[in-house]
Amino acid sequence: MNEKDIYMAKEAMQSAMKKGPLRLALIIVVILVFFMLMRPWVQIGAGERGIVLNFGAVQENVLGEGLHFRVPVMQEIVRVDVKVQKAETDAAAASADLQDVSSTVAINYHIMPDKANIVYQSIGVHFKERIIDPAVLEVVKAVTAKYTAEELITKRPAVSDAMKLSLTERLLAHNIAVDAFSIVGFSFSKIFMEAIESKQTAEQLALKAKRDLERIKIEAEQKITAAKAEAESLRLQRANISPDLIELRKIEANLRAIEKWNGILPQVTGSGAVPFIGVGDLQKK
Repeated sequence: MNEKDIYMAKEAMQSAMKKGPLRLALIIVVILVFFMLMRPWVQIGAGERGIVLNFGAVQENVLGEGLHFRVPVMQEIVRVDVKVQKAETDAAAASADLQDVSSTVAINYHIMPDKANIVYQSIGVHFKERIIDPAVLEVVKAVTAKYTAEELITKRPAVSDAMKLSLTERLLAHNIAVDAFSIVGFSFSKIFMEAIESKQTAEQLALKAKRDLERIKIEAEQKITAAKAEAESLRLQRANISPDLIELRKIEANLRAIEKWNGILPQVTGSGAVPFIGVGDLQKK
C-alpha cells in the first residue's frame, strides 16, 4: 500500500466518523416519530372506562381514569361512557279496559363501571337502541295492561313504581343500572278524555248538592233546637205563674197608672147612648 492509498483510507475514516453522530441523531428522530405515530399511550377521561382489546379480543381488565400505556399494533383501547345518562322513550299500549294509551317515559341510567367490558362484549356501544328502548317498551306495555285508563291517572305513582321495578330488573341483567324513572305523560283518545271530563263535572255537581243538603240539614236542626229552647222557656214561665204572682202584677200595673195620672178627672162619663156632660164645661161656655 503506497502513501496515496494510506491517505485516502484516513480521509474515508475521518469522513465516516464525522457522519456517524448525524446518522445516529437521524435514527433517533425516526424512532421518536414512529413512536409518536403508533401512540402507545391512551388517556381515559372522567366518567369513562377503557376496554382493552388484544388483536380484537376483549380482555378482563378495565382501565380506569388516567393515563395508560398499550402495546402498539397488538392492543386497542375503546372508551365507554359510564356517567349517568338520560333516555326518553314514547310507547303505545292498551289499558285493562282496552283504551289506547300513549306514554312518554324518561329514565336516568348508567353502565356499571366494573362491568363495562362485558357490556361492550355482549352489546357494544349502542346499548340504548339495542337494550334500553326495547326494554322500556316491553315494561310499559306489560304494566299498562294491568290498570284501567282511569287508574293510570288516579294511581300514577303506583304505576310509575311498578314500571321502574320491572325495568330495573330487566336492565340489571345487562349490567345497566337505573338511577331514576318518571312518567312524563299519558295521552288518551279524545272520546275518553271527554268522558272523563263529563264524569268529573258530574262528581263535582253531586258533591256540591251533598254539601248544600248537609248545610240545609244543619240549619234546620239549628232552628229546631232554637224552637225547642223557646218552647221550654215558655213552659217554665207558665209553670212559675201563681195567683200571688198575678195579684202582684196587677198591683204593679195600678202603681204605674197612678204615677202617670195628672190629677184631672174625666169630663165625659157613662156607658149609655147619652153621655153625661160635666157642669164645669157648661159654665165655661
